[in-house]
Amino acid sequence: MRLRTYELQQEKKKSEDLLLNILPEETARELKANGTAKARFFDSVTVMFIDFEGFTKVAVELTPEDLVAEIDFCFRAYDEIMEVYGLEKIKTVGDAYLCVGGLPGREVESAVQIVRAALDIQEFMKRVRVERSMNHLPFFRCRIGIHTGSIIAGIVGIKKFAYDIWGDTVNTASRMESNGEVDRVNISRSTYDLVSPYFICTERGRVMAKNKGEVEMYFVESELNIQTT
Repeated sequence: MRLRTYELQQEKKKSEDLLLNILPEETARELKANGTAKARFFDSVTVMFIDFEGFTKVAVELTPEDLVAEIDFCFRAYDEIMEVYGLEKIKTVGDAYLCVGGLPGREVESAVQIVRAALDIQEFMKRVRVERSMNHLPFFRCRIGIHTGSIIAGIVGIKKFAYDIWGDTVNTASRMESNGEVDRVNISRSTYDLVSPYFICTERGRVMAKNKGEVEMYFVESELNIQTT
C-alpha cells in the first residue's frame, strides 16, 4: 500500500512538473485548481524575439539530423538562460524564439532581466561561432529585438494546448528583431526608458519598420555595474 501511494505521489509530481514546464506557475496553479485558466491582460511586460540570420543558407550545408541538432543545441542554451533570469519562454517557430518577462513581475526588473538574457545569448552565440569557425563548420548568428508594452496571455487549444501571448507589443518586438543587426540587441524606446540607467546604449534614431512607421530604436552595448532595486 505504501509503495502504491508513493508511486501515485511520484506520478502526480511528474504531471505537476510537466505543467510548470509548459505554463507560468500562476496559470498552472489556476488550471490545476479549476480545470481552466482565464486569459489575462498584462499592462507592462517585456517581450524578446530571437531569430537566426541567414538560416536557409546554413541549413543547406547541414544534414536534416545535424540541422535539428544545431537548433536544439542553441535553443537548449536559451532555455537555460531563461531559467537563470526567471523569464518565460513562450514558443519557438522554426528558427525563431519568443520569450517574455513580467508574467507577473516588476516592470523595471523584468525589462532589465530580459536585456541581460539577450546579452548572454549573443555572447553564447559568439562563443559557438568562434568554435565552429576553428573547425571549419557552419554556424548560426542571430538578431534580437526587445519591446515593452501590454499583452494578452492565455491558453489555446485542447490537444497539445499552448500558452501564448498576443498584442501589438509582440508585433513591435518582432519589428525590433527584423530591424536590428546580427550579433546585436535592438530595443525600443519603451524598453530603453526602463533599462537606460543599467546599460550603455547607442541611440539609432527613428527607423522605418514594416507596418509600424518610424520607430525609435537603440542598440544595447553593455551593462553598467548597477543593481536593480
